[in-house]
Order: sequence, then structure tokens, then C-alpha cells
Amino acid sequence: MFELRLMCPEDRVESLSDALDALDALSVSVEDADAQTDAEQALFGEPGMPPPKDGWQRSRVIALFDKEEGAREAASLLQVQDFFESCQVLGIQAVEDQDWVRLTQSQFAPVEITSDFWIVPTWHEPPAQARQVIRLDPGLAFGTGTHPTTRMCLRWIATHPVAPRVLDYGCGSGILAIGAAKYGAREVIAVDIDDAAVQSTVLNAQANHVQLVAGLPERAVGNFGLVLANILATPLKVLAPLLCAHVEPGGQLVLAGILERQAQELTEAYAPYCRLGVSDAEDGWILMTATL
Repeated sequence: MFELRLMCPEDRVESLSDALDALDALSVSVEDADAQTDAEQALFGEPGMPPPKDGWQRSRVIALFDKEEGAREAASLLQVQDFFESCQVLGIQAVEDQDWVRLTQSQFAPVEITSDFWIVPTWHEPPAQARQVIRLDPGLAFGTGTHPTTRMCLRWIATHPVAPRVLDYGCGSGILAIGAAKYGAREVIAVDIDDAAVQSTVLNAQANHVQLVAGLPERAVGNFGLVLANILATPLKVLAPLLCAHVEPGGQLVLAGILERQAQELTEAYAPYCRLGVSDAEDGWILMTATL
């Protein structure tokens, strides 16, 4: 395979990417050409939110082609287009063949939740000290155990008594629901607005030999001793009355997807229903919990 590298200003990124796609590029990626320098720009903000711009002031566009002729033809065609003004071709180079599956897998090692609770991809053996294991591979739905919000929720599950009936609202991959089932919940309902997440939860539950019910939010019916929601601050605020209404008296509410600076606004949003407090923190993220 061959890599065509281009430089362009921010306002040409979209046009250039679309043209490369039309020229049969296998993939197109965009990088900050000033990364790791004093001129580096922070383009992305809160996880889950779209970037404010399509690219950086000096964007490096990298297109991958199957053959060198394709990369050279694309470079020639692009240079005569009006939108290529202020852009430049940086070069074409061969890309070393790699086992991309193995390379991708190598990026996902077992994740420690507690000393004896681990998230382990199927291509790894569990660590010797693991007494409780969730088998989970990276997929379409959020939640592989690598993000601090997921780890904090699982850590809470592993270190607190788990109620018999549990709701995982916004289940993603189903990892929290699976964790609750492994730690003793007898009935687990996992819901999400995304059909792909629901299907991912079903498959992951089967792979981990646990029983749960997965579906769209209307499947969440009645009260639960534990309600888990690892989403983001804005939807958590909107969902405050709904989530609290699902917690039975004396039950636990566990919320994640919250940045440290958002603690006060979440506390205020839930104040009419419960008293939220910060019970864990990691890498700028916090876990907020309450007993209703």
C-alpha cells in the first residue's frame, strides 16, 4: 500500500477529504501538522461532542491507496483543482505491510478494575490473580473498560453489595450490566437508544454466560435497587427525574460520564430528588452516587 501525504488549511479539509474518497482512497485521516509543538491546537473537547471545526489551521491529510499509481494519479488530479489552492503535496511513500488485526489487538490488553477483577479481550489469557473476569472485545458500542468512567462504575460494583434488581441505563456494550450480573444481581435490565448497543449487549452477555434483558428505554419498567448510568453530564441532567424515579426507596444511584468541573451542576440538577456526592475520581472524571 502507498500513502499520499498532503498539507492544507482548515477550510480545505472537507473538500480535499471528499475528493480523495471519490478517487478511491482506502482511508483518509487528518492530523494537526503542528502537533507536539507550541502551535498545537486542542480541537476536541468533551467526549461524545462533535469537534468545533473540520480541521486544524495547518492540517496534514493522509490518504492510503492500494497501488502507487493510484496515489500518484490522485496527486496529479488534485493539484489542478481550484480547491487545491493553498494546499500542497508532501509526498508519496510505501507503507509496510502489517498484520492489522494483530496490531489492533495488541493495543487492547487486559484492564484491571480491582486486583482480582479484570476485563480481558478474548485473544488474551486472564491474569493469574483474576478471580472475576469479563470477556469483552472492542466493538461498535461504548464501554470496553479502558475509559475511566467505565472503570469507576465497575469498581463501585465490585466493592459494594449489588442489589437483586439492577438497571443499566445507556448500556453501550453492556459491560456494567454484565458486571452487575457477575456480582450477584438476579435481574438485570440493560437499555439504550441505539439498536447496535442493544445487540452488542446481548452478544456480550451470551459470551460471558450471564442472564439479562436488553432493549430500548421502554424496557425499563418499575423500581430497581441499583440504577447505573454512564452517559455524559448533559443527558444525565435531563434524565434526572426519570432515573431517580426508577430507584426504589433505599436504593443506589450511580452516575458517570461527568467531568470534575461539572460536579456542582449535576448536584443541583439532582437536588430535588436526592443528594449526590462524589465517590470516586480518575483522570479528570468523577463518579457520583446517592442513596434514595
